[in-house]
Amino acid sequence: MTKFERIRKAFDLRQMLTYKNVVGNLPYIFFLAGLAVLYIGNTHWAQKNIRKINQTTEEVKELRWEYMSTKSDLMYKSKQSQVAEEVETLGLRALRTPPKKIVIEDDGH
Repeated sequence: MTKFERIRKAFDLRQMLTYKNVVGNLPYIFFLAGLAVLYIGNTHWAQKNIRKINQTTEEVKELRWEYMSTKSDLMYKSKQSQVAEEVETLGLRALRTPPKKIVIEDDGH
């Protein structure tokens, strides 16, 4: 028997796929199929979590920009010159003279 014939005989599928061999290896085949299902499920779960993380990261970035923009607007609108400009439409204007202090004397009563 030549080397090639020995290799061919070792990998002969007709001898490997007999009813006895298939039935004898069913628990192992089911175990491998279960592992494959778990592997696929785990991959889908991980990808779903990664998508959620990326979505949350983008939302945080948008909220950070909105916060910074709102804070900048508030700082600009709370300046005295901007407040005076806004209330001028209501007929209010800034005092040019300092306010006067009203003093009430106590008579002792």
